[in-house]
Amino acid sequence: MQPVMIVTGGSQGIGAAVARLAGARGYAVALTWQTNRDRAETVTAAIIAAGGRAMAIQAEMADEASIIALFRTVDAAFGPVTVLVNNAGGPGPTCKIAAVTGAILDQVLAVNVRAPFLTIREAAVRMATDRGGQGGAIINVSSRAAEIGGAGEWVHYAASKGALDSLTIGAARELAASGIRVNAVSPGLIETELHARAGLPDRLTRLVGGVPMGRTGSAEEVAEAVLWLASPASSYITGAIVPISGGR
Repeated sequence: MQPVMIVTGGSQGIGAAVARLAGARGYAVALTWQTNRDRAETVTAAIIAAGGRAMAIQAEMADEASIIALFRTVDAAFGPVTVLVNNAGGPGPTCKIAAVTGAILDQVLAVNVRAPFLTIREAAVRMATDRGGQGGAIINVSSRAAEIGGAGEWVHYAASKGALDSLTIGAARELAASGIRVNAVSPGLIETELHARAGLPDRLTRLVGGVPMGRTGSAEEVAEAVLWLASPASSYITGAIVPISGGR
């Protein structure tokens, strides 16, 4: 049976890199998009052109009904999910604590914490061996901000990723007996459009001096770690949070 991977937020950046690599390694890939249909379809078209199976599904990750519908769509098209990659998320606006509103917190926590909690729930009921499933792997895309703290820019984002790390550890321990491994990757300064979209196009250049390896990372390097955590090569690893940050 072909393994099935869901990649949330798979239309660009790290999510797109994960989806492409998964397609190349034999997964049927379902990736979600919220607003950028063209980019999502470009990713799926590339996977299909290379001989793989892929589909793009519009999903609102802050909405529980949309998440449930996502999993039902994948069930019907590809069968039960084998690997879930919780990549969708956002930092919210850059600002200091004094400027963070309740609305900002609601937005960031809904996408970065509430959504992965709900997707883990939906994946777990399908994967769990004690419910008739075949087991599986869940990989959350966290951030080094969870440990560094995001002071002066993204404390709200850092706090949400800290919660995601706690969710990773707790879910890993709870679901291990059901044949489900839960891990996270924690990217540092990665070459994606996130920084420019946040109005900080020079952020990587400004901060790269603090990286011991002396360079930024690529989305493809993160994708390699995600696919490793999804594979049997990491079969005795659960509850791990893997930094991908050049030592930062």
